[in-house]
Amino acid sequence: MGRGKIEIKRIENSSNRQVTYSKRRNGIIKKAKEISVLCDAKVSLVILGSSGKMHDYCSPSTSLVDLLENYHKQSGKIRLWDAKHENLSNEIDRIKKENDNMQIELRHLKGEDISSMNDAKELVLLEEALENGLSSIRERKMDFLKMAKKNEKILEEENKHLNLILHQQEIAMGTISRDVADDYEQRVIRDYNSQMPFAFRVQPIQPNLQERM
Repeated sequence: MGRGKIEIKRIENSSNRQVTYSKRRNGIIKKAKEISVLCDAKVSLVILGSSGKMHDYCSPSTSLVDLLENYHKQSGKIRLWDAKHENLSNEIDRIKKENDNMQIELRHLKGEDISSMNDAKELVLLEEALENGLSSIRERKMDFLKMAKKNEKILEEENKHLNLILHQQEIAMGTISRDVADDYEQRVIRDYNSQMPFAFRVQPIQPNLQERM
């Protein structure tokens, strides 16, 4: 007795539907492989399940892109790649070419692959670019050194000022003798005021020191 015919309609039970889908999917992919091998046919198969998961097969002797091109030519239907996608593809090619050129220029700036430069004009332009870059680096280096020297001087002045304040506090507390204090304070104030504008000069806290100075 042969198998009875199965009515072709949607299977309501989700478990049975998934089992049937899995079996028939594997079966149709198997048939696609067989016809590709037995008959030397070019086959491409794409299956999307209800869950959105994709399964596909394409004959080893071709590619999906080639099959689509042949399909467009023979069917006369609208191309799947519209003008927007064509422009996007061209833009990608342009960016790739630009990136390749930038990589070559970078290697040249590093001194690599110079032997590939056969035009004297290219060598002159490369030399000018390197000289300009070196000049900018030197200027930046000088700016950095000037700033470092300026900061060092500021720190020195702050240190002198703090030492003077500390010494004045020691005088006020009577922890050092008056003669030593007077001599030290006059010397520090002279050194400090010699490098400061008049408006910012430190005045001694002892009135008699002002007369001696």
